[in-house]
Amino acid sequence: MSASVSSPLLKRIPPGLWTALAWFAAAVEPIVEYVVMPPRPTYSPNFPRDGLDSLGARALLALAFVLVLAGSAALRRSTTPAYALVIAGTVASTVAWRQDEIPPLQFLAVDVALCYIAAIRSRRSSLTAAAGALGVLTCYFMMRLLMGDDSGIAPEPFLALTVVIAWLIGNSVHQARAHTEELYARAAAEAVTAERLRIAREMHDTVAHSIGIIALQAGAAARVIETQPAKAREAMLTVEKAGRETLSGLRRMLGALRQADQNQEGTGQDHGLAQASLQPAAGLADVERLAATTTAAGVRVEVCWQGRRRPLPADIDLAAFRIVQESVTNAVRHSGADSCLVRVEYRADELAVEVSDRGKGGGTTTDTGYGLIGMRERAALLRGDFTAGPRPGGGFLVAVRLPIPTMTEAEEKARAI
Repeated sequence: MSASVSSPLLKRIPPGLWTALAWFAAAVEPIVEYVVMPPRPTYSPNFPRDGLDSLGARALLALAFVLVLAGSAALRRSTTPAYALVIAGTVASTVAWRQDEIPPLQFLAVDVALCYIAAIRSRRSSLTAAAGALGVLTCYFMMRLLMGDDSGIAPEPFLALTVVIAWLIGNSVHQARAHTEELYARAAAEAVTAERLRIAREMHDTVAHSIGIIALQAGAAARVIETQPAKAREAMLTVEKAGRETLSGLRRMLGALRQADQNQEGTGQDHGLAQASLQPAAGLADVERLAATTTAAGVRVEVCWQGRRRPLPADIDLAAFRIVQESVTNAVRHSGADSCLVRVEYRADELAVEVSDRGKGGGTTTDTGYGLIGMRERAALLRGDFTAGPRPGGGFLVAVRLPIPTMTEAEEKARAI
């Protein structure tokens, strides 16, 4: 279930609708009570019964409704002009009723709009909006003083306090949202760094494995170079091939891992890696084993191979397997599907991998997304393309294309000898 469906009703209602509801409720109530309903003994000086008798007053009140409705509708797209329309509609309403003050309930709509602006806009913009509301209240207060109206307690200071409170609430929401985004960005950066360190460790294993093969083949060639020149030559060609592939992988990987923190590799950890260095890293050859293990756990994984299967560079082979492994894990944990399809296609110049499911949970869209960050980072390090998202017919799809480097002319000649 998506976050929008599970969010509270109050958060799903647009801010413009809240503004319009608050303003319209405050504007319609006196019309019904003092104009539509039969006369009663009570009398309101703010809403005189003959206040809307003139055609100009009714037209001005209708204009106020239009201004507020337009401002509320455009509040999310154009906050500053929409906010100005709400204030203008509020002032037009008081002029239509021939009032010398803004009713507190009607000014509540301005506070709602200001709170929204303070929550999504910069502090400078929100302070400008708050200053505009306070300026309108100041004008009404000064007009009362100039006219010598001492009929009661002036509401403007209290309305100014509500403006300050609305701005403080919106600014607090803005700060909390900015802090959350900062924490998420920091966590995402840490996830990328952790993934790069993991790739570096795996590259360490791959290089160590290749160096072990080179040492063994070179030693064998040295022992039989005089008695069996053909086998010595074959061993040296193996050394050349392993050396070229390792060097090519290092050039591709280390250029993108320049920001990784190498200081986190302690001496004890290096010793442990060296002990396991002669064990080859995982690759696409282990996809069938991964599928069998996942199927035994309750989620059937079908593997579809396309194209001519051939050996791949170690870094590409390992990255493709890790992406398949992470995608299958996410499908098991989050999608709620009972099956998963892994498609691996060997193309002429690239490797295409797709992992799809028909689950209802939306795949990795329900978690923090750090699994997607790791897969995207692996593809980016190899100059590949990575996409992930819900499928049109339901479920989730992870697709990656990794370019396969072609052999250089020197390598082709060496293999042809």
